[in-house]
Amino acid sequence: MSKTAIITGAGQGIGFAIARQLSQNGVNIILNDLEKSLAEEAAEKINSQTRNPVIAVGGDASTEEVISEMIGLAISKFQSLDILVANAGITLFGGFLDYSRDDFREVTRVNQEGTFFLTQAAAKVMQKQETGGAILFTSSVTAHASHENLGAYSMSKAALEMLAKNLVLELGPLGIRVNTVAPGATLTSRTSMDETYESTWSRITPLKRPASIEDIANAAAFLVSDQASHITGQSLVVDGGWTSVSPSPYE
Repeated sequence: MSKTAIITGAGQGIGFAIARQLSQNGVNIILNDLEKSLAEEAAEKINSQTRNPVIAVGGDASTEEVISEMIGLAISKFQSLDILVANAGITLFGGFLDYSRDDFREVTRVNQEGTFFLTQAAAKVMQKQETGGAILFTSSVTAHASHENLGAYSMSKAALEMLAKNLVLELGPLGIRVNTVAPGATLTSRTSMDETYESTWSRITPLKRPASIEDIANAAAFLVSDQASHITGQSLVVDGGWTSVSPSPYE
């Protein structure tokens, strides 16, 4: 029987690439994005390329309502939940001395609170199934190296990596693995809007290019696969070697 995955923040970019990769690997997909139209377009695109069904769910994946909808669809449509990729997150830039409480709370609500309670709901289903499962958080190189104007964001991503480590104690005995993937500079439709992005990161990245969304998706697909069955509590940095030297993109 095919496995089933919930993937949040997957209407475009890294999340979309992960959904497409897992679908190509034979996994049924519940694909979420904050914007319903993006989720539907992404699902339609993947459905045209693969055999396994992709179902779109629009809405804020950090809310109880959307979490319940996604979990319910996995069970009602596919009778299982085997993989969770908690990719949804937001970035609100701002200097530390001027950062607002409202922005801080929103980053924390979406990136930390949303991931925490979505993971809790998914793990409860996996526990009842007694077949284990694989959970993956999307972190960032900013959890490993300082980056200007990203104090709140980097803190939220570092928190996810610590959550993954901590959950090995409670979820490991249930056969549920929890890992994180930490992308570095990645070419997406959003980052490509910056005309200097690719040239800047090609210059300061040891492998001489930023990541593609497929680079991140390949790493994510491995971590949630059976080939990674003895890997849990880990963070895989995919950054072309940038965090080994960490030159600033602002210089």
